[in-house]
Amino acid sequence: MLTEKMEQLLNDQIQKELFSAYLYLSMSAYLEEENLKGYAHWFMIQVQEERDHALILYNYVLAAGGRVRLQAIEQPKADFASIEEVLTETLAHERFITGSIYDLADAANAARDHKTVQMLQWFIGEQVEEEDNARNNIDQYRLFGDDPKGLYMLDREMAARVYTVPSPLAQANA
Repeated sequence: MLTEKMEQLLNDQIQKELFSAYLYLSMSAYLEEENLKGYAHWFMIQVQEERDHALILYNYVLAAGGRVRLQAIEQPKADFASIEEVLTETLAHERFITGSIYDLADAANAARDHKTVQMLQWFIGEQVEEEDNARNNIDQYRLFGDDPKGLYMLDREMAARVYTVPSPLAQANA
């Protein structure tokens, strides 16, 4: 059984993950408007991943005997000055989410909630990947994005991203 505090913190994280999906959906819409369909596709995959992160937490709260209490999701930013702004805001947002996951892990450790600590290890590893992807996207854009041919190639590369079901969800469905 989850403590009331841990249940609240996990519900807060569900809200943050759903906001992440909403933010990336807004970024995808902006990129579609800019006719960067590959970048828009990359962010649509990101939307799916963030929704999955929320579902992993949702399923965990229920399995651990807690109660899911969904919270309001604020409107995300919709106007961006450039692709580079989208990419740098993505990294900043992923760093925010990493900090939130760390805070959650610290609270679980302090409460000696070993089952939640164990579950959060997957999220900690996932955030390493999320931040690395965001940094790589910025670095590639800064190398080639000012050149129209380079931007075209980057956009095509972004279009090749394929969605994969996160391992905790795959295990839950097995």
